[in-house]
Amino acid sequence: MQVWKFGGTSVGKPERMRSIRNLITADSTRKIVVLSALSGSTNALLAIGESLKTSNDDDATTKIDALRAHYDTFVSELYATEAGKAAGLQIIESEFSFIRSLAGIKPFTVKQEKELVAEGELLSTQLFQAYLVEEGVASTLLPALDFMRIDADNEPEIQVTEQILAEMLPAHDDKQIIVTQGFICRNPRGEVDNLKRGGSDYTASLIGGAVRADEIQIWTDIDGMHNNDPRIVKNTFPVRELTFDEAAELAYFGAKILHPSTITPARMFGVPVRLKNTMEPAAPGTLIADRTSSEVFKAVAAKDGITALYIHSTRMLNAYGFLRRIFEIFEKYKTPVDMLATSEVSVSVTIDNTERIQEISEELSAFCTLEEPDYDQTIICVVGNFSADNEGVALKVFKAMENIPIRMISYGGTESNLSLLVHSKYKVDALNALNDGLFAR
Repeated sequence: MQVWKFGGTSVGKPERMRSIRNLITADSTRKIVVLSALSGSTNALLAIGESLKTSNDDDATTKIDALRAHYDTFVSELYATEAGKAAGLQIIESEFSFIRSLAGIKPFTVKQEKELVAEGELLSTQLFQAYLVEEGVASTLLPALDFMRIDADNEPEIQVTEQILAEMLPAHDDKQIIVTQGFICRNPRGEVDNLKRGGSDYTASLIGGAVRADEIQIWTDIDGMHNNDPRIVKNTFPVRELTFDEAAELAYFGAKILHPSTITPARMFGVPVRLKNTMEPAAPGTLIADRTSSEVFKAVAAKDGITALYIHSTRMLNAYGFLRRIFEIFEKYKTPVDMLATSEVSVSVTIDNTERIQEISEELSAFCTLEEPDYDQTIICVVGNFSADNEGVALKVFKAMENIPIRMISYGGTESNLSLLVHSKYKVDALNALNDGLFAR
């Protein structure tokens, strides 16, 4: 069995949805197909929610009507038969009736907002399943709300998913295609919740791990993961093979094609992940697995919105437990640290969430001296083979960056990553310099 995930742009138009049907039925491999909401739907639903939170009911009604009109058009163009069109209209009538009922709840809370946003995936999957029925495909819809759970810390309970799917799937052994929703789940209270934005990738990986799939395929509108950001850098190219560690580093540090959490369940169960392009299905894409190709430098990614904190104290000299004390403060305020650099009397760290920076700074100031934080920073992550035995590799990176001011360096934590902190105004120059210096063909 394989797990295939299609994002919003891949299902955003009727002709795209028809092409997905052709892709998933091109061979006899049994598949679980995970769908995102139609492109633009999640943003539209969030906008409706914003209007309802401010009690702007007329504006919310206008937005609901506009979204309903979009789905009416979608249905009229997707289905070829009157029976198919009737099934599609029944689906959107039912779901939009529920959306309008949410609009009548006062006050409009986070609970209702999550139910509202989930409608994007509920609509896309039901419409797609109805289309497969019209086409005579042996398929079924398995609601993610029946098996996808998160715990009190908003972490997926993969063992629960594994157990429930093991009980549910045998009843559908006669179906080649099993359709389900990405992104949405239930929390410990049984309420509709989600895996945050981009969570459909995560859903596919969690399902793939839970059922021990032969392969997880993430289908987007890009031909695999590129060696650099194609929106900024010219002459980028797809990376054909990455290890789980390399892909995880790139996803976390800014590669937009893959949600950062996706790799974890796949790596846990050893399920390969393949990134494919719905516009060019014959292209090989990128394979993420235990093996890798021989290139020294694989790819570069950039993560914006970084803040650097500089912490000084002579108490660090010949002391133990000092770093623990610092990181307990970041843990207390649930603020992850990205990069770390230390010397005899100082610690430099970067964070991407400044929501609790005031409280963190106040507690650190009780036993440390803090410099003014550096905002508007960018982490440039270079992924490749940085084994200690691989001579001159780091030198090539620094040579490429010789004209770019570097604020911090993280090297040696893993054999697959060298990270550099620069001011965000140098991001474009840095990415282009690394592309020219490391990947010139």
